[in-house]
Amino acid sequence: MASRTLGRVTKALLAPALALGATVALASAPASAAVWNSCDQWANTNLNGYTLYNNIWGSGAGAQCIWANSGTNWGVNANHPNTGGIKSYPNQTKAINKSITSLGSLSSSYNVSVPSSGAYNTSYDIWDTDHDYEIMLWVNKTGAVGPIGTSQGSVSLGGHSWTVYKGTNGANEVFSFIRTSNSSSGTVNILPILKWIKDTKGWMGNETIGDVQFGFEITSSSGGLDFRTNSMTVSSS
Repeated sequence: MASRTLGRVTKALLAPALALGATVALASAPASAAVWNSCDQWANTNLNGYTLYNNIWGSGAGAQCIWANSGTNWGVNANHPNTGGIKSYPNQTKAINKSITSLGSLSSSYNVSVPSSGAYNTSYDIWDTDHDYEIMLWVNKTGAVGPIGTSQGSVSLGGHSWTVYKGTNGANEVFSFIRTSNSSSGTVNILPILKWIKDTKGWMGNETIGDVQFGFEITSSSGGLDFRTNSMTVSSS
């Protein structure tokens, strides 16, 4: 089972850099010119209303470089060893900062190109502003990866069918929605999922949703694999 830490991205920006060594510089940048790229462990930038993070946060990580043509078109080349435990969560973040009841809509569209090998998931990671709750929406997964907690059954919400898991990582509650079949593109209506957690299940109150993140939670990508977000947008009202 993959381990998690509180506020992966937030913690990543504040924590001292781990000693990843020279391997970080060995990951390959994209062949085509990008408006931004970096191989730094905690590299981040703001583009078109989104924040991009390289976010190599797990122990035993290898090399990873991030590139972006825009805030909604980006990717990484990652070369993480074939060992257990999440190594990184390169992602794109949109700040929301509205309570669930004050949101009129919250949705997102995604289109990704992911490798057929390695161990990873492509996921949304949604946080309340206090980081008490983490809502993960896995749209695809490959290899030996799995969510925290125990199965709560299946549900159809937001335009997709999911198996739901509920658990804790010791710092916050984690609700994971694992799509019942892999998808590389689609639209997720996120607000009904949040309302289902709040109103139908009573697992949380009227939390203020801080960030909607989307990216690749990578456990292993030995030899160097490419993960590409061809497009991903978040809209809310």
